[in-house]
Amino acid sequence: MPFYVYAQDQPDVADQLMELSEEHWSYMDRFEDRLILRGPTVSDDGEEHTGSVHVVDLADRAAAERFAREEPFWKAGLYRDLTVVAAEVLLNREPAADVPHTLVTAQWPLSAGVPADAERRELSGAEADSRLVFVAALRGGDGSGTTGVVAAVRALPDEARALVRPFAEGLADGRPAALTAQRWERGGRN
Repeated sequence: MPFYVYAQDQPDVADQLMELSEEHWSYMDRFEDRLILRGPTVSDDGEEHTGSVHVVDLADRAAAERFAREEPFWKAGLYRDLTVVAAEVLLNREPAADVPHTLVTAQWPLSAGVPADAERRELSGAEADSRLVFVAALRGGDGSGTTGVVAAVRALPDEARALVRPFAEGLADGRPAALTAQRWERGGRN
């Protein structure tokens, strides 16, 4: 089962992140075949690491929590906030290297009873827009409804928000979705 894991950096931890980077990479190497999406969020100018995103396929929520809490940056206290949410991957393409990407997210109260096929219909047209490289519905605890969306978009934040808004509002059962957008980079050793 895929899980969206996001950790937000503590302020002023760039040096410590660099010191522990090999430990982080070695830890992530253990999950290489289960990582669906990964990479850091960065400042608007792309210069400063602000957090870490992983969508990882694990057995259950307990395994996802262990994955997040045993990560070396978390164990060293370099993150201030941690999000772990079940996800249903609706679109997944390989992100392009060396081009700006944005991570767009939104969370809302549980939208119960929205059938899976309705969620997939809300993505109609997404396949034609190659700027959308990843979209996942965040799922409630029992998997019966959506609690948010996460998307990676090959665009800068304002354009990315506009591209994701129709899908987010469809997943939110037509309610307006407050979207956040931050720069994101494709992660991994390669």
